[in-house]
This record gives sequence, structure tokens and C-alpha cells, in this order.
Amino acid sequence: MAAHIAWVAFLYVLLSIVCAPAVWGVIKNKRDIWASVEPRISANLSNQFEWPLFFHVTCVLLIVMGNGDPVQLWLAWIFVAGRLIHSFVQILTNNIRLRGLVFTINFLAVLAMWFFLLI
Repeated sequence: MAAHIAWVAFLYVLLSIVCAPAVWGVIKNKRDIWASVEPRISANLSNQFEWPLFFHVTCVLLIVMGNGDPVQLWLAWIFVAGRLIHSFVQILTNNIRLRGLVFTINFLAVLAMWFFLLI
């Protein structure tokens, strides 16, 4: 959970850095490279509060139940690694198929966490 929260904090810092030139009036040209990256960072940041919510709920339940199963830990790390890769793909490329594949890995990792939590 802490790794994902740290990643989200990094994305906020990155978005602030990218938006700063426009906010401070440094950008005079709309074709600036940062202008094209900012919407993708912003969209990715929004994505960090959708499906990851189920990851965090699962982790809290595992902690409360005292279920420190190694399988759950591996699935959690797969999810976090997948979120990092998903961010890189979404921010640095326009490859929607690859982004969908990476999201599927994240999705399945959290579903598996829920499955093992419930059985």
C-alpha cells in the first residue's frame, strides 16, 4: 500500500512540475512538449483512484484479519508493479492495447487477492 501511495505522490509532484510553466506564464507556445504530456499524467493520476481502491480495501481487510499470506503479498507486488508499468505506458506512449494488457494484469491480481481473501 505504501509503495502505491508513494507512486501517486510522485505523480502529483510530476503533474505540478509539468503544469508549473503554464501556471507561471513561462509557456508562450501551446506546442510545448509539456502541454502534450500534462493531460496524460492527469488521466493517469485519475486512474490511480479507480481500481486501486479495491486493492487498498483488500489490503486493509488482510491486515485486520491478520492474513499475511505470501501469495497475497506476491499479488500485491504484482499489482504495484503493474500500476507503475501502466503509468509509464499511459504517460509515455499512445499504445492503448499495451495499456489494456497491463491493466488486465492489475485487475486479475486484485481479483485473485479478493478470491483468496474470501475463501
